[in-house]
Amino acid sequence: MTSTRPGGPEIVAGAVVATLGVLLALDPGGPFGYYSLDTVLAGIVVALATGGIVTISRVRPGLALALVWVMAVMHVLTGTSISYVEVAFAVVAFTTARWGSSLVATLGGLSILGAGVLAFLATLAYRAYHRFDLIGLGPPSAYDTLLGVQDRLGDAAYLAVPLAGAAVLSIPWLVGLALRFSDRATASQAGQEAAEEVAARARRESEQAREIARLRDDQARLARDVHDVVGHSLAVILAQAESAQYAADGDTDKLKTTLATIATSARSSLQDVRHVLTTASGEQPTDVAPRPLDTLVEGVRASGHEVVSRELGTPQPMPPDLEVVAFRVLQEMLTNAIRHGSRDEPVFVERHWPDGSWAGELRIEVRNSLSSRDDERAATEETQPLTALGTSAPPSPPEEGRGLDGMRRRLEACGGRLDVRRRESAGAEDPATFTTTAWVPVRTVSP
Repeated sequence: MTSTRPGGPEIVAGAVVATLGVLLALDPGGPFGYYSLDTVLAGIVVALATGGIVTISRVRPGLALALVWVMAVMHVLTGTSISYVEVAFAVVAFTTARWGSSLVATLGGLSILGAGVLAFLATLAYRAYHRFDLIGLGPPSAYDTLLGVQDRLGDAAYLAVPLAGAAVLSIPWLVGLALRFSDRATASQAGQEAAEEVAARARRESEQAREIARLRDDQARLARDVHDVVGHSLAVILAQAESAQYAADGDTDKLKTTLATIATSARSSLQDVRHVLTTASGEQPTDVAPRPLDTLVEGVRASGHEVVSRELGTPQPMPPDLEVVAFRVLQEMLTNAIRHGSRDEPVFVERHWPDGSWAGELRIEVRNSLSSRDDERAATEETQPLTALGTSAPPSPPEEGRGLDGMRRRLEACGGRLDVRRRESAGAEDPATFTTTAWVPVRTVSP
């Protein structure tokens, strides 16, 4: 905030100007021409006024400029001699341009030009009066010294002297104006640098936000992959272990076959988890291509579940990213069928390939009968975040990247979609069924 009171430098400068003016007024050989009490008092008044104007010129440049004009009018009307210390009015010219408002700075420049013109006209007018005074029409004037100088320089001095004075006063005004614009340029540059810093900080924050979002997406994708791999493998192993309980006593061959199947499933799951973690760490996995979809069907059959599989249309090669999506989606579908399906009823798997065009959708459908009311409620609640199933059971909160919600996110990421439906039981011979259908975009690639 700008101070409204003069500072130390302004007060010292004003005091110096006033002191010099008083000393000049008390000097009989000074600019007043002859010694009298009136001229001394007038000189003291001029000195004090000039010192006061210099003192307030910085904090009140507009008022200082107005007081300068008041003193100029006083000189003309009263004939008071001009003191040498009034050269300090150059300070006012500087301060109006340096610290005054736009209006004050403009008036300061116009005042310098106007003062030169008025001084020229006043000199001509007083010279005419002085000539009449030679024949006794008036008293001697304080302008006699100035007129004597102009007489010695010739007629050109009547124009040159006022213009020279205006030119001298214009120098500090131009200096003040230059400093004024320099301050504005500095402030503008500082503002631009501040704006650039804000923009740079916003870019950094945006990049950090994108990096955080990317890390969260990677984390969610890793959670989905681990969930799909481990969940499917454990469901298959659990089903195989349960089937071994019903093997006949002494049937070691059946037991060995079941244990071998469990070991194979665990080994395959371990390999899949290692592949997922290797991919997440940024390393290049040794085997990036997923196993064929038929291996998932065969794995469920090996666990003791009956699977009826149909494949319609001509299978087409797919890009690796879409192969992974189709594999993980079918894996989760079969996992749900093993968890919630009846072991006494088959699991139906259908794959419908597009008609062979360059683009289309692979439709994968898995349907199973629900085993019990509790399992039916579990399947209903897991599906609740995706679709309303017409049940009175309260929906459970969705789990990010898990189960059916994980499938939906996978499919939406590649332009696919998921549909989950439950059909109510129509009787003992027509149990409730749970059907999951996924559409995976197919962008054929060259074999």
